[in-house]
Amino acid sequence: MISTFFDHELKAFWRSKNTGKSIAVKVVMGVLILILFLYVLVFGVFLDKILGAMFPQENLTIAFCGIILVYFLSDLLMRMQLQELPTLKVQPYLHLPVKRNSVVGYLALTALLSFFNLWPIIIFGPFIIKVILPASGAGVAVAFIISIIALALFNNYLALYIKRKANLNGWIFLIAGGILALITCGDYLWHIYSLKAVSYLFFGNLIIKPYLVLLPIVLAVALYYVNFYYLKGNLYLEELSSKKEDAKSSTEIPFLGRFGHIGDLVANEVKLILRNKRPRSALIMGLLFMFYGLIFYTNPKMGEGFKVFVGMFMTGIFIINYGQFMFSWQAGHFDGILVSKVKFTDFLKAKYLLFTIVSTVAFILTTPYVYFGWRTVMIHFVMYLWNLGINTTIVLYFANRNYKRIDLSKGASFNWEGVGASQLLLSFPLILFPYLVYLPFKYLGYTNVGLAILAVIGVAFIITRDFWIKKLDQDFQTKRFKIAEGFRNK
Repeated sequence: MISTFFDHELKAFWRSKNTGKSIAVKVVMGVLILILFLYVLVFGVFLDKILGAMFPQENLTIAFCGIILVYFLSDLLMRMQLQELPTLKVQPYLHLPVKRNSVVGYLALTALLSFFNLWPIIIFGPFIIKVILPASGAGVAVAFIISIIALALFNNYLALYIKRKANLNGWIFLIAGGILALITCGDYLWHIYSLKAVSYLFFGNLIIKPYLVLLPIVLAVALYYVNFYYLKGNLYLEELSSKKEDAKSSTEIPFLGRFGHIGDLVANEVKLILRNKRPRSALIMGLLFMFYGLIFYTNPKMGEGFKVFVGMFMTGIFIINYGQFMFSWQAGHFDGILVSKVKFTDFLKAKYLLFTIVSTVAFILTTPYVYFGWRTVMIHFVMYLWNLGINTTIVLYFANRNYKRIDLSKGASFNWEGVGASQLLLSFPLILFPYLVYLPFKYLGYTNVGLAILAVIGVAFIITRDFWIKKLDQDFQTKRFKIAEGFRNK
């Protein structure tokens, strides 16, 4: 049955309208992965030399045993960000005599087809052959290899389980990321314990007691079955409930209720973001960018000009990250929007309101940077006004020139869907315009005047927002059919 599923997926790929584009993307990605593979292979071959240079006072085997756990912690973090969930369109099989175990088994087994599962073998394999095998014998070398493979599979299924749970509750992902951050800080920041010592505790004993290899095997098998039974129990999540819900407002968010019809549209957009992988990734990345200032503000060489750039990004990252694909998020039901009773001006007002709310929250989250001085927070506020006035308008202007659809169910990692020339062109005005205003005054010695003009321009655009919405609506009416045609191409 698994071969049948695989055959069906191949046919779906070759019969797709975008097969040519998909092949081109996969070829490019294949070349990039091959180059990365060669780099990793070279790193693995020379790992003994690298460890000798990094830990000159330690025995090579001890240093090697100490870094394995550290690697797998970073591997888990990368998997949570980059590894894609294996998918199969289940609906066509629901009315057929296909066992659920077959469908779930296919999803569980295809999860093994990830290049993340190859990296530990490529990195650690040469060292085991060159150092562990001659020193401790074939039995210990085999135990090391099996342990590393088992830990890779454990990470594989743990990351998939976290991401599947996060699809239903976004807080799961943040909690898992927070736990990993606390584990890392406990060693490298607070020095409560040593991850290197914990790693050596297992792998050092593995040299003496090879039967300890059973522990990672048991962990890997356990996570496989946790995933298996979770998938089996939630295979029909999209099945319609037999209970009819009472009619209710689409808002269901009390704060947005005060904005009336516009609030309803924003609430629907919020639901779209929280319920789908790729827009939710844009929101999560926006939260992670709140730490962006630590990269620049802790470096005394970075001048005030960088604070303008960082302030714009931190308070407006959602506008940039989510807004660059504006209207593509609604590609699946864009035809319905065109024929609905919703005025496009209201649709635009809802976008403005969404950007205003998220950017306001982002600005509040950046206020702890007052640690670096009140002037830093003042620059953040100036760029917050600039984002609400200028960047929101620029983003929605380029949205009228975006004709590429996006599949909301796909993740953001290695996903080029929806990316086109408009995204590249959009980056230039977003980055250059504030500096075209600010830098002349900075070099003349009037930095405060430059910041004041940025704030005044931002406020002026906010006050005249209705005028710009009218202009954007007129522009959209000339391009709406071309946009709709582009969104229909799957």
